[in-house]
Amino acid sequence: MCCFSKPAVVSNTQIFARGRKDGRQFLVYSMRVKAKDELAMILPIPTPKASAEDAVKFISLEKYSEFFEEMKLGFPEPQTKNASRVPGLALGGDGHKLAVVEVGSFIASFVPSQKDFARVDEKFKLPGEVWDKLPQYKDSGFAVFQLKSGEKKIHPMAFDFPRADAKRLFFPTVHIHDGEVKAKAGFDHTLYFQEFGQESHAGFTESAQLAKQFMPGIEKARGIVEPNAHLYRKVMGGVLKNEDVVL
Repeated sequence: MCCFSKPAVVSNTQIFARGRKDGRQFLVYSMRVKAKDELAMILPIPTPKASAEDAVKFISLEKYSEFFEEMKLGFPEPQTKNASRVPGLALGGDGHKLAVVEVGSFIASFVPSQKDFARVDEKFKLPGEVWDKLPQYKDSGFAVFQLKSGEKKIHPMAFDFPRADAKRLFFPTVHIHDGEVKAKAGFDHTLYFQEFGQESHAGFTESAQLAKQFMPGIEKARGIVEPNAHLYRKVMGGVLKNEDVVL
């Protein structure tokens, strides 16, 4: 799920996921976004209930802005710099502030639960009535990234997190860009993942080569991509059911 705290126009969303043997999951997210105001992108993630505030580990890919461009090379076919540095995430409320992390060109924070949004500045959270319409996220944690206003290509945002269910691979594809929860939404998404023991790939296409054979900068991926494994890709375009993808 990709939520924005204020209206935004989003396109060319790309997501990579890989499960780890220790039960955690890598997630890398990139997009092009246009927004009139400073805002936050909020990604609910299926972390165990009551996870610690340091449960999510943010990873800077500032030096690997071509992460998804290289990944796309593994799927040769016709296809129809970095964001500016932002100030620290403004956090408030009566409780102690949530920790913020500089992740390349972003400021990010992990919000362990919905109630912890009380410790986040108003302009960086969703109204309570929005969450009321999304009961599936009542036990989720949230990765929050602060974004500046304007139009820009967002360099890959990466982190790994503990999964509530280590047998499921999660892609946050539900989107709320205007404060409304809609049954269907326009998709412009490309999803990638690497094998994690699942037999069915739900419409994903497998790369012909190993990742290291078509991603020349893979050493800059900081262990997120397994170089000796194939990649799988699925393109999602048009008006589709507004829901997350879970394998």
